[in-house]
Amino acid sequence: MSLLCHLNWLLPVSSVSWLIYALFKRSNRQKYKDSFKDKVIFITGASSGLGEALTRVFHKFGAKLIIAARNIEKLNVLRDELVENYPEGYRPTPLELDLSKIDTIRQITKSAIDIHGNIDIIINNAGISYRGAIISTDINVYQNLMTVNYFGQIEVIKAITEHFVTIGKGTIVGVGSVQSQISIPYRSAYSASKHAFQAFMDCLRAELSSIQPGIDVLAVNPGYIRTNLSLNALSSDGSLYNKMDETTALGMDPEIVANEIAAAIYQKKKELFLSSVTHRLAIILRYLFPNLFFILMSKRAKKLT
Repeated sequence: MSLLCHLNWLLPVSSVSWLIYALFKRSNRQKYKDSFKDKVIFITGASSGLGEALTRVFHKFGAKLIIAARNIEKLNVLRDELVENYPEGYRPTPLELDLSKIDTIRQITKSAIDIHGNIDIIINNAGISYRGAIISTDINVYQNLMTVNYFGQIEVIKAITEHFVTIGKGTIVGVGSVQSQISIPYRSAYSASKHAFQAFMDCLRAELSSIQPGIDVLAVNPGYIRTNLSLNALSSDGSLYNKMDETTALGMDPEIVANEIAAAIYQKKKELFLSSVTHRLAIILRYLFPNLFFILMSKRAKKLT
């Protein structure tokens, strides 16, 4: 009877505690949403997948969006849909941007800054993937992946960083991959480009912290996201892979990932991993028990052969 009395007393207390926690969480979530209102956000790769989800999320938050991709028609359709469905938001500005055309990037980035006279946040999300065996992959495929996923990305970042250093603040977000930490068979070109981008972001964060602490640098490393990334991936001969991987089809919801990125920006995180327990264990194995990791990757490669 005594225990029952204690439980009867604890139940209302726990209910009140849960309610307080829920209200706090809701209030905090509203704060981070409100923090993006009127902010100028430049998103690359915005025409589909995670970039499109980021565009939808930040438009709802009241941000002034500059959305860029190779396919300007898709960007225009997305802009019109957002304006129709959320007329209270700012009208996004589409820009045609092809990261493989390095010599055009700086001028297009300058045009993005000139639209509102400022940029508060740059989200480098554009990129391409790859599926193929090293031994049969053309060197042009490696060059293409590195140009788009690395050289093109850092040219955008360098141009925006000059602006951020001038105004003394800003946020740089680079969307990489869990494969920036671990390489898996038949993804060599993709993994290599993401490894390089991760290294660049780490150096950038360190250098900017010493000259301009007001600039935040966030590296985002997601696992599989439910997008068309594998469909649009390049094969070993440079043609489209054009297949939906099962792991991609069962991946994370892009809108959930977009909201997690928004929260990480608000919290001024330096790195965000959005991956399964399996991926996290693989990263630990790679650095603490490398030989075991190599054995597992060898077995994976044989299974995929």
